[in-house]
Amino acid sequence: MSSPRKKTFVLVHGAWHNGRAWDRVVPLLTGAGHRVFAPSLTGHGEKQHLLGPEVGLDTHVADVVGLLVGEDLADVVLVGHSYAGMVISAVADRVPDRLAGLVYLDAMVPADGESVLDVMPLTRHLLDLAAGSDAPWRVPPLPEGPAPVGLFGVTDPADAAWLRTILSDESARCFEQPVRLDNPAAAAVHRTHIHCVGSTPEGVARRPVPATQPNGTPSQVWELQSGHDCMITVPDRLAELLLKAG
Repeated sequence: MSSPRKKTFVLVHGAWHNGRAWDRVVPLLTGAGHRVFAPSLTGHGEKQHLLGPEVGLDTHVADVVGLLVGEDLADVVLVGHSYAGMVISAVADRVPDRLAGLVYLDAMVPADGESVLDVMPLTRHLLDLAAGSDAPWRVPPLPEGPAPVGLFGVTDPADAAWLRTILSDESARCFEQPVRLDNPAAAAVHRTHIHCVGSTPEGVARRPVPATQPNGTPSQVWELQSGHDCMITVPDRLAELLLKAG
């Protein structure tokens, strides 16, 4: 009997986070025999010192493309959380031949030419608040709210305290820069959507997923009972879904 196919996962964190957001998921995937990369995008984690007004969506797309090409990765399951839905969409446009599939994890799903402000208009309020500061290009993380919203959906005090240690400001350009999606070959890449349900903040609307994927097959949409940062709150259940999606 043949052994299960070993997969390569690249996990891309959302705005304000860094690669450590996946710390509870990575060992579950590697423990199942798979290869996993969880990079920090420019301006975050070990690259936090590189944050500047010039850092934008294109910067983060280049980060991920550079990882795929530099490590010569192929047949990759590329997972994008939240803002990173913008990033993985553009990566698929650039290097579709390196991908086995995309996973939009409670993520933005843009059309060609759209920015975060188009996909999630609520973000405009955050940029307006930052505009009145001494560094108007720096957008601080979302504030913590009462349960069940919490801090990015994390309500456990210990988990929220840990999450605060990895959060940092985002560049406004990441939210303003439009995505370029003009490569027909990207349509062939399989897509999976995982929606976190149960604690969506007021005013945040999720776009409906079309019934058919760009490749012509029925859309694959799964729900996960969790706050937004499900990789922190329910890593076991998320890992199970990622293994199915791959």
